[in-house]
Amino acid sequence: MPNPQTLRDLLTHAAPLVAPGCFDALSALLIERAGFTCAYVSGANIAYTKLGRPDLGLVSMTEVAETISAISDRVSLPLVVDADTGFGNALNVQRTVRLFERAGANAIQIEDQVTPKKCGHLKGKALIGEAEMIGKVKAAVDARQTQQTLIVARTDAIAVEGISCALDRAAAYAQAGADLLFVEAPQNLGQMQQITSRFGASVPLMANMVEGGSTPLKSAAELGEMGFSLVIFPGTLMRAYAFMAGELLAHLKDQGSTADWAARMVDFTGLNNIIGLPDMMEAEARYSASGPDDPHSN
Repeated sequence: MPNPQTLRDLLTHAAPLVAPGCFDALSALLIERAGFTCAYVSGANIAYTKLGRPDLGLVSMTEVAETISAISDRVSLPLVVDADTGFGNALNVQRTVRLFERAGANAIQIEDQVTPKKCGHLKGKALIGEAEMIGKVKAAVDARQTQQTLIVARTDAIAVEGISCALDRAAAYAQAGADLLFVEAPQNLGQMQQITSRFGASVPLMANMVEGGSTPLKSAAELGEMGFSLVIFPGTLMRAYAFMAGELLAHLKDQGSTADWAARMVDFTGLNNIIGLPDMMEAEARYSASGPDDPHSN
């Protein structure tokens, strides 16, 4: 589906852009129906839902591309896509960018961890050299088919080398052509303010809100006041789903019924309305109405 506004347009608004994390077409549809104007395709969420595994670099490039394609076929939201490390060296990055862009990505995020990577809020991360990451950023910029596709450069250096090195890496990635900077997992407000003070209005900044993660949870408005342009909530839906599903299943195991949960669910008709059954049934009937009296019939 065509995107009504480009991501570049949305990032020029005064208020920060809020992008909840999705992991399939249904989660993206719910985000769109809730009124958000952007969604974040989280690699961690794909690992959680597709594999039932942690975010440890287990998801492949093609699995992410298939997810992007399914989502972009269903919603018109601009998509910021987590491409992990680009799935290899600079040449792999170029293939990833081309594939994800064709699938429907509007921004592609690449990080400076080694391959395979770890979730940005886990311990034990390791980095590639700054020069290698600069090459990856340049490769990504050269590979995209349009400048409307944004390249997001993420550094995980705070946990490995400290905030000063992280800021220097981010500056080098911006110089290499990155459109947005993502300094992952600042550990306190002071570090968050260092990020925004260093870059100011020179390049858009992305903030990552992870419930239970390393970074203090702040509202989008507060983060906007600090100087962040894009705020992602990558795992929010997934964590809410895991909590509520656990509660429901425990109740079902204990009671053998879901009757007491009916008011906390979307029922059969409600779910079909959300996913567009009436429109599809109407289309099916329209396309099936071919017969001898149909002027288009053979």
